[in-house]
Amino acid sequence: MKDLHDTLKKEDYKKIKFKVTKTQHLLIKASVNGVKGDFILDTGASNSCVGFESISLFKLTAAKSKTQAAGAGATGMLTQLAKHNRLKIGTWKSNGFHLVVFDLSHVNHALTQHKAKPVQGIIGADILLKGKAIIDYFNHCLYLQ
Repeated sequence: MKDLHDTLKKEDYKKIKFKVTKTQHLLIKASVNGVKGDFILDTGASNSCVGFESISLFKLTAAKSKTQAAGAGATGMLTQLAKHNRLKIGTWKSNGFHLVVFDLSHVNHALTQHKAKPVQGIIGADILLKGKAIIDYFNHCLYLQ
């Protein structure tokens, strides 16, 4: 695996460590608008998102959205959209980043039921695609370019 790391470093990929929770979710630290939080790395989530309770924490300006969210065990959830944010994961950065804001309580309820810590949000496929993500499950590393 050393070869993979060296190859990706030459291609200007940033290496970010993640943890695997008791619920087998991938947990990653990220900063939104300069404020750190815990996020689930979710390849199945189309958009990155945070919970309504994190609007003030991350200094978001959220506006109503006509889009409804659907996720594991929940559909038709009302959302808001927070545009033009700064995202930092490790040393990888994205400016002008949009976040979907929705009720994350069902996710956090499931996590706490399994004695895992609640999260502030989810990093989804929008960021993974933008960063040309490579996930090294064995070494618990995410690479973003």
